[in-house]
Amino acid sequence: MFSASRRQWLMQAGLQATGLGALAWPQASLALPARALRFPRDHGSHPELRTEWWYITGHAQAQGQPWGFQLTFFRSRVDATQGLQSAFAAKQLLFAHAAVTDVKGQRLRHDQRIARAGFGVALASEADTRIRLQDWTLERSDVPGSTAGEAPRSRYTTRITGGEVGMELQFDSTQPVLLQGQQGLSRKGPDAAQASYYYSQPQLAVSGHLTVAGRRLAVEPGTGRAWMDHEWSEALMHPEAVGWDWIGMNLEDGSALTAFRLRRADGSALWAGGSYRAPGQAVQVFGAEGVAFVPERFWTSAASNARYPVQWQVQTPMGRFAVHALLDAQELDSQGSTGAIYWEGLSELRDASGRVVGRGYLEMTGYARALRLG
Repeated sequence: MFSASRRQWLMQAGLQATGLGALAWPQASLALPARALRFPRDHGSHPELRTEWWYITGHAQAQGQPWGFQLTFFRSRVDATQGLQSAFAAKQLLFAHAAVTDVKGQRLRHDQRIARAGFGVALASEADTRIRLQDWTLERSDVPGSTAGEAPRSRYTTRITGGEVGMELQFDSTQPVLLQGQQGLSRKGPDAAQASYYYSQPQLAVSGHLTVAGRRLAVEPGTGRAWMDHEWSEALMHPEAVGWDWIGMNLEDGSALTAFRLRRADGSALWAGGSYRAPGQAVQVFGAEGVAFVPERFWTSAASNARYPVQWQVQTPMGRFAVHALLDAQELDSQGSTGAIYWEGLSELRDASGRVVGRGYLEMTGYARALRLG
């Protein structure tokens, strides 16, 4: 996903919703040290840092129709309770969002969860990706039969149950882990403290079932691709930033493209970046000067009155791309967990000639209201 700042505001809003907001986020943070990420340990939770998320988005065909899906598990450390001895102290909070986009029916369905860690209700293992939040789970394992001498491939398995949205999905990696930024340390603002440890697993093969409004739909073999982001950080969002725009795209040729920017109140870019990796090649990291987002078409939410750009021109060092939402109304109201309202949805990626070259997810925040931390 996007950044140290990208998810922190969402989780800060959740702390406010639970009455713990005043206990969170000191006003200054130290820069994270550069270090080698080690797996499987770094697939797991990092409770010593304030915020963390595991984020999977993707698309697949089921019953001859296209569908998009996203699921996110968040972990948030509550600073003021860390020294308390009581087993009832809320030292870590877990949040989760899930959504399915019905492209043909032009409808978004979503659900959410929130709970304190512990008591068998919610947990995030430090050893590997193994997360449970009430009846929702996400777990990682090594794919059987991984090639000798290479790092084991990952298999993520999730189970999401709900009235409107359900997922029983498996995601198998087809490529090595993609370390974002400088070998996994990703800068997210003009100050060195604004950074996260961040890696992605693009081009995940998808199998399993989606459940939409009570209908259980089998994913058609070979039709699905997903993207996984895992980030953790101690940093705060820059005070000039009011929101961000981000894309994570799986290209049809097997490449992976990420681009993002943080916006000021006047719409100008405070910071930007991204990456590109072709199959079998080294990742190319984009500097802040190499990425530009230009909005082309807007949609206004009747629920929040926020006006979102749902079509973009995105300039990167790899060329210019167009991003087109496959459904305008993909706004997520997560006030029942994180308290945030934002836009996150399935989109197409097109090259300069207008040809569709990939699909993935676009996320936009700070349009319903400016984001503030601390």
